[in-house]
Amino acid sequence: MLVLLPPSEGKAASGRGAPLKPESLSLPGLAGARAAVLSELVELCRADEDKARDVLGLSEGLRGEIAKNTLLETAGARPAGEIYTGVLYDALGLATLDAAGRRRARASLLVFSGLWGAVRVDDRIPSYRCSMGVKLPGLGSLGAHWRTPLASVLPEAAGDGLVLDLRSSAYASAWRPKGELAGRTATVRVLHSQVDPSTGVEKRSVVSHFNKATKGRIVRSLLETGTAPKDPASLVEALRDLGYSVEAKAPGKAGKAWELDVIVTEIH
Repeated sequence: MLVLLPPSEGKAASGRGAPLKPESLSLPGLAGARAAVLSELVELCRADEDKARDVLGLSEGLRGEIAKNTLLETAGARPAGEIYTGVLYDALGLATLDAAGRRRARASLLVFSGLWGAVRVDDRIPSYRCSMGVKLPGLGSLGAHWRTPLASVLPEAAGDGLVLDLRSSAYASAWRPKGELAGRTATVRVLHSQVDPSTGVEKRSVVSHFNKATKGRIVRSLLETGTAPKDPASLVEALRDLGYSVEAKAPGKAGKAWELDVIVTEIH
């Protein structure tokens, strides 16, 4: 099973250990594309702070993120699973998994990134600011920049098993499984179900902030229990066994992913 995750906007501080070693990162087929983004991002942030803030879409209060980007080549690195923070990663709680759960996380989780393309949670990276929606002056849209290199390496990373795609739309635009692999892919939407007490009519709405928390809990449940479904249909049954209310829509034609709705009655 391969689980595709978005990164977090907020990130923990870089470590105090050895700096980034690009050659040590997983998915070495992305090395050239990573080097191109890293070089332009660092140069942009060193040359013109105001332009960098505009390109990166940062508010005045986040100006310090630009200075952080200027040090990417020398800052201490930490495992990506420690760098990424926020709602999804808090709910996932990588640090509190047992040894078996952490081992499964290292093997199955892949975090997408505007700067790195995609990394494993044990890849050591510095803290940075560069979303997939950024358009760098030289490289252009990062979503488009990553499309070809990701398409060349991710099918092999996925192997012949299930792909659980929990990415947001901006990161999903960088790579979409195709063909037979798409048929082994499941996307997840979280819906909040409420019943009007006066009419008894159910109303469902898409949740945003708590969507991330639910997805984090789903991944944690799979890692804790060692559940490893081989295909989307098996995933639906596995999630129901774990206590989730799931409705599935199988693809109507080849080359499309399964769509799963996870229904929650409480938001937390």
